Amino acid sequence: MSGTELYFRLLRHVRPYWRTFALGVLGIVIVAATEPALPALLKPLLDGVFVNKDESVIRWTPVFIIGLFVVRGLAEYVAQFALSWIGNRLVMDLRGIMFRKLLTLPARYFDDQASGNLISRLTFDVMQVTTASTTVLTVLFKETLVIIGLLAWMLWLNWKLTLLALVMAPVIVLVVRIISVRVRSSSRRVQQQMGDMTQVIQETIEGHRVVKLFGGQIYEQQRFDEQANSVRRQLMKQVAAASASVPVVQLVAAIALATIVFLAAQQSSADQITVGGFVSFITAMLMLTAPLKRVTSVNEPLQRGLAAAESIFALIDEAGETDTGNIEPGCVRGEIRFEGVQFAYGTGGRNALNGIDLQIAPGETVALVGVSGSGKTTLANLVPRFYLPTAGRILLDGQDIGTLKLASLRANIALVSQDVVLFNDTVAANIAYGAMNNVTREDVIAAAEAAYAMDFIREMPLGLDTLIGENGVKLSGGQRQRLAIARALLKNAPVLILDEATSALDTESERHVQAALEVLMRGRTTIVIAHRLSTVEKADRIVVMNAGRIVEMGAHHELLARNGIYEKLYRNQFSLAPGQVQ
Repeated sequence: MSGTELYFRLLRHVRPYWRTFALGVLGIVIVAATEPALPALLKPLLDGVFVNKDESVIRWTPVFIIGLFVVRGLAEYVAQFALSWIGNRLVMDLRGIMFRKLLTLPARYFDDQASGNLISRLTFDVMQVTTASTTVLTVLFKETLVIIGLLAWMLWLNWKLTLLALVMAPVIVLVVRIISVRVRSSSRRVQQQMGDMTQVIQETIEGHRVVKLFGGQIYEQQRFDEQANSVRRQLMKQVAAASASVPVVQLVAAIALATIVFLAAQQSSADQITVGGFVSFITAMLMLTAPLKRVTSVNEPLQRGLAAAESIFALIDEAGETDTGNIEPGCVRGEIRFEGVQFAYGTGGRNALNGIDLQIAPGETVALVGVSGSGKTTLANLVPRFYLPTAGRILLDGQDIGTLKLASLRANIALVSQDVVLFNDTVAANIAYGAMNNVTREDVIAAAEAAYAMDFIREMPLGLDTLIGENGVKLSGGQRQRLAIARALLKNAPVLILDEATSALDTESERHVQAALEVLMRGRTTIVIAHRLSTVEKADRIVVMNAGRIVEMGAHHELLARNGIYEKLYRNQFSLAPGQVQ
């Protein structure tokens, strides 16, 4: 996308606030229109006061000057306030659009993106477009009008000298264009490296215990210093390019000014120009250098803003989750059927699942077991359509899940995983999360009681209204799991997915969590993913997976009797000799 297309796309987001924008532009026009008034005053002032001794000119000129600057001051205030308001509003709107897009992006996108880079886009990149969309526009519009006004006055005074001054314009345009390319390229690299630096900061904060325990402080400091230095180098490249443009432009202007002063002095000696006209022309010529400097200086923030806009619109233009379903299933019975399901992460990668055929009856508990990488979690992730099968299909109550509306499908599924996700909010808000936030207090308490969580909740300073910190940092592992179970109980979905829900717990916590899970699983179609085989012995069926395929299936005692892969896994896990598991 070209710079012009990016800029006009940015301005489309300003369109809803066109009245405020028009007010700011009006202020700019007034300020710009009054700029040439100062050199224009010099001619009648000098000729009328010092040459003609005109009393009316002497009397009214100071009043006019004060009135001029009062008008300019008010207009400048209105312009600055209006355009700053629009800039801050634009940042808020773009952040809102980007965040809404993040909420709709598929799981594959987050697999491929570093979270630090995404955070940097919403924090750093979006701030850069404020300057491009409002401040740059203000400077360009205002200073262009000032330049036009001053040139018009100079043409009226002496068109020959003015045309000579315009010779410098093509040189200035060439300088600005060369530097623009360099600044835009450097800005892209700054944004990428800012994302990398944010990633290092985020990983260090989240893993501070590992960093301290394994003595990683020096290593993390080196990583951060390298990224910070990369950002600094790129910023200095921007500064070097931007700083070169102003002195070059000023040198060209100075050469033109020197030539014009020489020619104007000759005209003055030949009585072709008055003293007031000469001083007025030179003043207007000198006043041109300031807006020219500002116009050329604005190129650096403009290119930074356009590079940031590329990054922002790339995220906004990402395709969200595909929701081709048009069927509202309501509350399902919970029959799940996998028919010839295959799946691969990325294009050209090996299949994580190969030809999965499996039928789960309503209310049945099916455990998926196998070594790491056998495809257990991948299979479970296909049910709520976090990923789409590359071949085959999955049916829920006889309906292909691809034909079901995504929100309706997920409304019928609850998840409790080993990596419990909790938010920096109250206990009650974490249980009654999302679509459940309008339930009664009694419902929340009932869910917490059923999950064996109210015992420790009552001991908290504010009970259900206690803030639990980032990802429940103030809670133990077992307490976090029980809050996740309470959340699933409150949802009361007919399909339940348990992904290693007890694997990271101590014996006492596991006892409480297991009791809560038994309450949660009653009457629900449950898919249990487990490495600890002791937790799945009571499952209706155990499905053994290996290399993305189902290799064994049956009840616990049946699989042990076969002396196959499950029996080997069981024996190794409990350090039993052959034959002891019988």
